[in-house]
Amino acid sequence: MGELKHISGLSVKASPLFFGTAMGPLLAGEDTSFALLDSVLMSGVNAFDCARSYGKAEETLGRWMRERGCRDRIVLLTKGGDIRNGVVEVNRRVILEQLSRSLEALGTDRIDIYLLHRDDRNTPAEEMIDTLNEARRKGLIRLFGVSNWTRERIEKANLYAEKNGLSGFSVSSPNFGLARQMKDLWGGGCVTLSGPENEGDRAWYRENQMPVIAYSSLGRGFFSGRFRSGDYENARRVLDPYAQRGYLYEENMARLKRCEALAKRYGVTVPEIAMRYVFGSGMNLFAVVSTSSAERLKMNLRAADEPLSGEEIRYLEGEEE
Repeated sequence: MGELKHISGLSVKASPLFFGTAMGPLLAGEDTSFALLDSVLMSGVNAFDCARSYGKAEETLGRWMRERGCRDRIVLLTKGGDIRNGVVEVNRRVILEQLSRSLEALGTDRIDIYLLHRDDRNTPAEEMIDTLNEARRKGLIRLFGVSNWTRERIEKANLYAEKNGLSGFSVSSPNFGLARQMKDLWGGGCVTLSGPENEGDRAWYRENQMPVIAYSSLGRGFFSGRFRSGDYENARRVLDPYAQRGYLYEENMARLKRCEALAKRYGVTVPEIAMRYVFGSGMNLFAVVSTSSAERLKMNLRAADEPLSGEEIRYLEGEEE
């Protein structure tokens, strides 16, 4: 269940799910947070998604890794880059400062996958590539990539890397899921692959098979099954303000209704169908999930082994009734 997948450049295979550490339970006491992380690893999920901006998540994850002695068995991803009031700053100084702080907080000598959290259009991509290659040569990071970058910017940066004999961005972390991201949730330039308007980008990722580590694949709870299609009142109780801003729209309610019908047909849950949709994309995809339920993690892992067919995907998207 949830067969581990090889990511080029890493010695440890990664589970198809990355556990997202931007969640409240990891800010609780060590007994609670360590028990949750133990259950994640025991469920078969060995990849962890973190960021310098996720409160004390890096510190908690670092203490847990040292206490359990499991650093060499997991795939560790973290992200850096300043985002303040929607303004992004990612340059050589910020990258090196935040990478140093992440290494210290995590208590490790290297990070498996290091991502730039947003794209700073005021900083040349060449500067970022040069800086990350320097960190890689020093052994501080194994792979590097980007979160919330357009494919055009990735291509431009990687063309520079290729021409200069450098490593380029080899991992990308955009939003992707059944819920269309209608507005930027947090500011700073969120990038999504969802929706018909982004089919060209999905085709690009399918062709080159760059690993896609998709965040908010269940729409930050939109496809949690905790409210029914058309029930806006309960949806507002379940979804935080960011999820409401990005996903609470009529089109997504229509997608939820079709998801409910397919879940009923197969005798499974709404989130399981939504996750099967994600893994049916044809991209080299890993999904970031955050949950305190070990059973939900196992369900999500099962979904990775049972992707939906093209016909089922088109039905959920409203192309086939």
